[in-house]
Amino acid sequence: MNSNSITLQQAQKEVDHWIKTIGVRYFSELTNMAMLTEEVGEVARIIARRYGEQSEKESDKNKDLGDEMADVLWVLLCLANQTGVDLTAAFHRNMEKKSIRDKDRHQQNPKLK
Repeated sequence: MNSNSITLQQAQKEVDHWIKTIGVRYFSELTNMAMLTEEVGEVARIIARRYGEQSEKESDKNKDLGDEMADVLWVLLCLANQTGVDLTAAFHRNMEKKSIRDKDRHQQNPKLK
């Protein structure tokens, strides 16, 4: 790992520390869910206009896709902390599930060749 690397567990702890020392408290889970939807929409807007067929508005040209993705991650980390989800464990379980379920599925998909 380089000095910029961070684990999901470290990210969850860092967000929790920030919330408790700077952010005062977490927003409610429902508020954070609405915020997550909003942030995902901002990512979708950039991708649709920058990489899709839609033309990019002048006001969108300076938007930083990485920053918008980090906003999505931030709110997701907040929701994980609030609901007691260990994202590291959940990620590993999810990768195992996908690896078993999709072991041959994508290899045999003619649309991907």
